Amino acid sequence: MSNQNIRVRFAPSPTGPLHIGGVRTALYNFLFARQHGGKFILRIEDTDQTRFVAGARDYIIESFKWCGIEFDEGVTKGGDYGPYTQSERKEIYKQYAQQLINSGNAYYAFDTPEALASKRTEFEAEKRTFTYDAAERLNMSNSLSLPKEEVDKLLSDGVPYVIRYKMPENEVVVMNDLIRGKVEVNTSVLDDKILFKSDGMPTYHLANIVDDHLMKISHVIRGEEWLPSLPLHVLLYRAFGWEEPQFAHLPLLLKPDGHGKLSKRDGDRLGFPVFPLQWKDPKTGELSRGYREDGYFPEAFVNMLALLGWNPGDERELFSMEELIEAFRIERVNKSGAKFDAEKAKWFNHQYLIKKTNEELADAFTPLLLEKGILADKEFVVKVVDLVKERATFVADLWDQSSFFFTRPDSYDAKAVKKRWKTASYDQMTELKDILANIEPFTSDHTEEVVKKWIEEKEYGMGAVMNAFRLLVVGALKGPHLFDIIAMLGQEETLERIALGLQELGRKE
Repeated sequence: MSNQNIRVRFAPSPTGPLHIGGVRTALYNFLFARQHGGKFILRIEDTDQTRFVAGARDYIIESFKWCGIEFDEGVTKGGDYGPYTQSERKEIYKQYAQQLINSGNAYYAFDTPEALASKRTEFEAEKRTFTYDAAERLNMSNSLSLPKEEVDKLLSDGVPYVIRYKMPENEVVVMNDLIRGKVEVNTSVLDDKILFKSDGMPTYHLANIVDDHLMKISHVIRGEEWLPSLPLHVLLYRAFGWEEPQFAHLPLLLKPDGHGKLSKRDGDRLGFPVFPLQWKDPKTGELSRGYREDGYFPEAFVNMLALLGWNPGDERELFSMEELIEAFRIERVNKSGAKFDAEKAKWFNHQYLIKKTNEELADAFTPLLLEKGILADKEFVVKVVDLVKERATFVADLWDQSSFFFTRPDSYDAKAVKKRWKTASYDQMTELKDILANIEPFTSDHTEEVVKKWIEEKEYGMGAVMNAFRLLVVGALKGPHLFDIIAMLGQEETLERIALGLQELGRKE
């Protein structure tokens, strides 16, 4: 198949917020399409109207926009194979369901919900599980078990029905998966799935196959949860006489402990998001965290997701989108599930934060300063960011690491005071204040040289003096190199902070 004919799709259902596992599926499709010069399509699969959630479709679109995952065709772009929303295509599916009936690959089933419930109860009483399959279909009410005249009358009378696929009996279906290799399943373990519902809408199985064929999808790259549906989908392609696409089933995203699929409940319990953007449930009003609102850079989020289940084959961990496109190989996607690591996600964000220029970070930090009523000179903010960014994971952390550059301490860390404000501290800091008042120029290097020389001449303890000094200037034992801090604050502000601290802490008895 030529690169020009490579067409992949992501087909979410608008039933709620998009899980990060879905974002990863879309990302792998996007990388595959871009690498091969193919097309990437966004299709909305909304055939199950009972599960439709208002706002979910727009949320999905906004999520991909934030991630930088672009589509070539679909609900956001249009194209030659639309409409790209399944509910707008429902007239298409009935004819294909009828085609399967005509070819003997499907049948009408008239079983009422009550009859099906009764059959399940009957089986449960015998400690068996009821399955609508080759062994039971002739015991049910359908066009295989009923006389043709009765079937015709039921249809003409408008009696509700579904259309079921007629699963072949005891046939080995041989399939190939780009990640898992050869897959074999005997049809004796498969049931007669519903393809067309009584409400006039297709099920996922029929609509998915028909749309993929009509949209000329060459590769179906989707989650592992769809692997059990692969035999049915392959058999449907063969029943229609269509060439089937190549399939690749991606490994699950697992809980941090590796036991089970990652869920929203895990995120709530362990304190991390499982959705790309914040989501507000339209029914309950419940807010769920999002990576964007938690302060992650989209490129860090995408980089983190790419490596959850895919191995580039070398030791690299940081990739731009362009580098991911170049390096990605579907064959290097793992078969086993990938454990989610919230700390690793933070590590990725830190790496992208420190890679940004000081000007970029200053621009991102300035709105937070304005929220706190601080109008700071851009050049000053750039210098502050340069000093503290190595200690930050998110832009919001820049405030925690640098607030003392913008506001004087209004309190002093109690534990630090108890441990570091010694009996001699008051007199030493008073003496230091006089020395600092006479230093010229008040640069970091020169001030450090003068102060350290004074400490050595006085034979004071270096740690004791510097800790007390930092406590007065910062209010806590944190921050970058102290002489860089006071050079930024300036001589007058430094002296005033020492004076205020001396007044506040006083002599230690």
